Amino acid sequence: MTPLPGGVGISGLTVYDWEAADGLCGGTPHMHLVCSEAYVVIGGEGSVQTLTTSGFADTPLRPGDVVRFTPGTIHRLVNAGGLRLVVLMQNSGLPEAGDAVFTFPAPVLADPDAYRAAAVLTGDHAAAARRRRDLALEGFLTLRREGGLREFHSAAHRLKSELLDAWWFRWRDGPLAATLATGCQLAGLKAGDLSHLDHGEVSRLERPEDPVFGMCGRLRPYSVPDLPTRPPRGSSKSPHPHPPKELS
Repeated sequence: MTPLPGGVGISGLTVYDWEAADGLCGGTPHMHLVCSEAYVVIGGEGSVQTLTTSGFADTPLRPGDVVRFTPGTIHRLVNAGGLRLVVLMQNSGLPEAGDAVFTFPAPVLADPDAYRAAAVLTGDHAAAARRRRDLALEGFLTLRREGGLREFHSAAHRLKSELLDAWWFRWRDGPLAATLATGCQLAGLKAGDLSHLDHGEVSRLERPEDPVFGMCGRLRPYSVPDLPTRPPRGSSKSPHPHPPKELS
């Protein structure tokens, strides 16, 4: 089970103020395959540029705004001055397990080794994060100008296909387990069983002290437990996402 309600993930984010080739400051364009994301703006201003099969959009971000987008939305944060966010991620544990694809140029996307080399931060992390951002922006601007989203989707799937079974187990043991727990509680209440109310408790997630270089800025992710990615030994359960009877 994940430590936050509904199996979400939460991070604090200070968006990069590095200027890019197009004169704008901000983060690294990327897309999630199965996770929705939401921004709660707590300081500064800027925007989020998005690219979907419906087209390009530039959504302003100011304190108090909440903006949400779904899988398949390529997004790029633009920092117009001191932009700070609280980021909410669906399926806590999945983003950390690789549910993001950078918009690198097509030749990099076509070569798994080249993609990994471009995506991983080595050496000076600040310099590496900036190089990664610039390369992803190159591909993003090409997609805006020339199209090719369907080809990008196919390349993203090829790059991540070997991770899908592991993602399924993380989803099963995190967000799905949280939803099924609520179902059990509702069933108990209907039957007059109040026993789960005897287990109320308060817990605290400590604020991370040292930010890391994330995709869009300096990130303070609140800890996520390491959920199982394989079935228990001897288990015959399929790793494929057949809906449980409770949800059918």
